[in-house]
Amino acid sequence: MPPAAAACWLLKTEPGTYSWEDLVRDKRTAWDGIKNPLALKHLRSASRGDEVIIYHTGNERRAMGFARIVKAAYPDPKLDDPKRLVVDVEAAEPLAAPVTLEQIKGDPAFAGWDLLRLSRLSFVPVPLPMRRRLLALAKS
Repeated sequence: MPPAAAACWLLKTEPGTYSWEDLVRDKRTAWDGIKNPLALKHLRSASRGDEVIIYHTGNERRAMGFARIVKAAYPDPKLDDPKRLVVDVEAAEPLAAPVTLEQIKGDPAFAGWDLLRLSRLSFVPVPLPMRRRLLALAKS
């Protein structure tokens, strides 16, 4: 189990576009494509060294593994819009087992979490008690 970082975030990705396995293969990438204003606000709050849980959306809907932010938010160099930001992340380690959305929804420890309340956000904070519970579910 990785030690808790200063902050933990959940980053959603469509596995057919860029998956956990892609990040493991590449080791590091600039994470782009975040458009929602609230998700961008969260992204601006993220710091180098923060932990990121990579979560597959689409048909999978499950948390896959841990990454770390290695470069804090900066303007997407592929776009001409200073409001659109990216962060650089590197793969850390997989969860012992993926944790599904059904497991999360069925567990009262996750009540009120933005992943469930604001399901369209692609970058959300993970409070420490929820991080701990997610790790426990991955081991069960």
